[in-house]
Amino acid sequence: GISAGPEVLSAIGKEAAKAGIYLSSHAPYFISLSGVEEEKRLKSLDYIGKSLWAAELLGADTIVIHSGSAAKISREEAMALSKDTLSRVADAFGDTGIRLGIETMGKINQLGTLEEVIEQCRLSPVFAPVVDFGHLNARHLGDAFRSVDDYRRVFCTIGEKLGDAYARDLHCHFSKIEYTKAGEKKHLTFADEVFGPSFEPLAEAIVREGVSPRIICESAGTQAEDALYMKQAWMRARELL
Repeated sequence: GISAGPEVLSAIGKEAAKAGIYLSSHAPYFISLSGVEEEKRLKSLDYIGKSLWAAELLGADTIVIHSGSAAKISREEAMALSKDTLSRVADAFGDTGIRLGIETMGKINQLGTLEEVIEQCRLSPVFAPVVDFGHLNARHLGDAFRSVDDYRRVFCTIGEKLGDAYARDLHCHFSKIEYTKAGEKKHLTFADEVFGPSFEPLAEAIVREGVSPRIICESAGTQAEDALYMKQAWMRARELL
């Protein structure tokens, strides 16, 4: 949930602006876009509204929302419920100027394939995809990103189906993630040599496509170190290409 008060949020935002840091924030994990209990599902609007309130105080330009679950109902039913919720969200909050990012998810019984997120985003221009490459790799059991072209395909697909601006300014998460047959199990660090995905092919894809994504490092406890590694890998790719 969101526990910080307006004074703290505003202070963080002012310091970030002075340092030239762009901010985004994650909406509460307990938002349920596709919940079967209507009262709980529509409570998501309150949580998203509170998230936007916090984002405005922070000066954040994006909030990230989980796509929904399909654990207890069919994917078709879950998508229909999520789209109904998101349509209400667009009606209520479509003019805030803050991007509402819908995240690709790592567990197979969750909504959140790239195709499903694109379908959700097509409901309104206020929605934009948030691509978590580790999540997509986990839900495809490690077979999603074997090459530079696998990464390039993500940007191309988004550009073709939503527009070039969405692909160019994509908001992303990246980490290595352990998975089971059900998909995501836990986040890892870049030191792991068993699970992927690898960042270097993504760095090359970014340079070759001429895009400028914002990438949030979600490594387990080594966010700063691994974020620096990603920056250095991108700089090397830029120099070589």
